[in-house]
This record gives sequence, structure tokens and C-alpha cells, in this order.
Amino acid sequence: MTTDFPVAVVRRKWPLLVIILAVIIGLIIVIWQMQTSPETNDATVYADTIDVVPQVNGTIIDMPVHDNQRVKKGDLLFRIDPRMYQDSLNGAQSRLAALDAQIMLTRRTVQAQEYNARSVSAAVARAQALVRQTTSTRQRLAPLVPKGFASQQDLDEAVTAEKAARSELAATQLQALQAASAVSGVDALVAQRGDILAQIAIAKLQLEHTRVTAPFDGIVVSLTTTAGQYVSALKPVFTLINDQNWYVVANFRETDLDTVRPGRAARLRVMTNHQRVFTGVVDSVGAGVMSGDGASLPGGLPFIQKSINWVHVSQRFPVKIRVEHPDPALFRIGASATAVLLPDSRHQ
Repeated sequence: MTTDFPVAVVRRKWPLLVIILAVIIGLIIVIWQMQTSPETNDATVYADTIDVVPQVNGTIIDMPVHDNQRVKKGDLLFRIDPRMYQDSLNGAQSRLAALDAQIMLTRRTVQAQEYNARSVSAAVARAQALVRQTTSTRQRLAPLVPKGFASQQDLDEAVTAEKAARSELAATQLQALQAASAVSGVDALVAQRGDILAQIAIAKLQLEHTRVTAPFDGIVVSLTTTAGQYVSALKPVFTLINDQNWYVVANFRETDLDTVRPGRAARLRVMTNHQRVFTGVVDSVGAGVMSGDGASLPGGLPFIQKSINWVHVSQRFPVKIRVEHPDPALFRIGASATAVLLPDSRHQ
């Protein structure tokens, strides 16, 4: 009897021991799973967006798109009345043509002035040669008159000729100065031409900006206007979602980030269809979040609300996961999602 009692006790308690062992193994598996494959349901769907803004003012005369429409890169989103900008371009081109004609005529005038200046310079040279000749004649006759080898009349005529030659030289030199000062240039007109060319370039750019096209394949959202609306430059008309790349921004606890690296695989679900499973890879890990109470400002650090304020709770950081082969019909910005990071081979 005494030998069978412990055996009977063991036989009665072995199911309990098996259950305890299974619970311990299960806890070990759960802990290992949490450490190697962190999971969160605090995740949202995200895609890059841009505000579609015109670069010029004007009235929309054509808007072939509607709200929530998918568009292709290069598709016309809307067109602004181009007449004012076409008139500006035509006016600048007309001014350029008139200025080019003026430059051509001015260059011809300058050439004529230069020819005249060179002609007067040649006349100055001839007058100088005549002065040298008459001066030499006077100097040669002056010592011959007292000796009777030349008459006084010859000397007087030589003196008169020298004075006339000097007077002619002075008059010709004055004409040369006037001709030289009359020679103008086209530098000022050429400078004006550069300014008009800049005006033409700006007018062409403004005319191109009257056509607003899609910079990428995307979805038109927040469109609340149509043709006939006056739009101002740099003020958004609607938003365009880039649906070529979808992301899930998942907030993981800081204690789970030690093995999270760009390129790590992830398993994703979106609440629009929880039965579908998508794969993704970590694109980046958030470098910071806003601490304290309050929402983040546009362009500032993200703010992630802690659920419990009276105990220390691990801070969560956003992990940006790029979705591979997303279904455009299921992915919407702001939709709820869940994310599981698959085991990392380095961690294992």
C-alpha cells in the first residue's frame, strides 16, 4: 500500500504537470514571437501627396477631371485662360522685332559716321602736308630776298600760302573732332534687346503654366471647383495622391526597435479588407517624435498619444513600411492597418 501511494498521486497529477509545461512552453513561444516579430495595430495607410497649385493667375476655362479620378502622368488637370499671357508674348516679340530693325539702321548710320570720320582724318593729313610744304617754301625764300636771288613778292606769296594752309589745317582738325564725336554705338540698344529677350522667356513660361498637367500617376482628391473659377498663383486648387507608392506607417514600441532596419520584411493588413495580406519592407524608422501634450505642426515632429498617463509607458516611434504590390482599390490614405515585422535573419 505504501509503495503504490506515490505512484497513484503521480498518475493523478501528471495531466496538471503537462498543462503547466505546455503553458510555460507557450509563454516562451509568445515571448520569442514578440521579440522576433513585433506586431502593432496602431498603423495607418499613407501615400505621398502634393497640392496642385497654378503658377499664374486667371480663370479656369477647362477642367476635364473630377474628384477621386485616377489620372496618368502628363494628363491635363485644368487650363487657365491663356489670352492675356499670349498677348504679353506677342507684344514682347513685336518689341524685339522693332528693336532689331532699329539696331540694323543704327549700325548703318554708325558705319556712315565712321566712313566720314576716316575721310576727314585723311583731309587733316593732306592739310598737314600742305602746311609743311608752304612752311618749307617760305623758309627757303626768306634768306634769298636780301641777296636778290628772290623777289619780295615771291616771299609774300609764300607767307600767304603758309597762313592759308595753317587755317585750312585748323578747320580740318575741327571737322575731324566733330566727325569723331558724331560716331555713336549700338551698345545701349543691344542691352535693351537682352531685357526684351528675358521678357519673352518669362511670357513663354507663363503661357506654358496656363496648362497644368499631372506630374505623376495619381488620384485627384479634395476637388471642389470647376471651370469658370478664378484661381490665384500659389494657392492650391486640389490635392493629388501619388498612388504608385503606398506605405503603412506603423507605431512600434521603442523596446522593439533594436532590430528594426530598412529592408526588413513585414506582413500587412488593411481594415478595408482584413482578409487580404500584403507584404512590405521597412523603408525607414522615425528619428523622433514630439514629447508632451499637443499635436504636431505641419512639417514638425509627429505626435503619438500615450494611452496611460499615470504609469511609464514605452514611447512609440513611427516605422515607415513600403507596401509591395498594393491593391489600389483597397488602399486609402488614413485607413487603419496592422503590421507584423517578420523575423530578421540577423536577429535569429
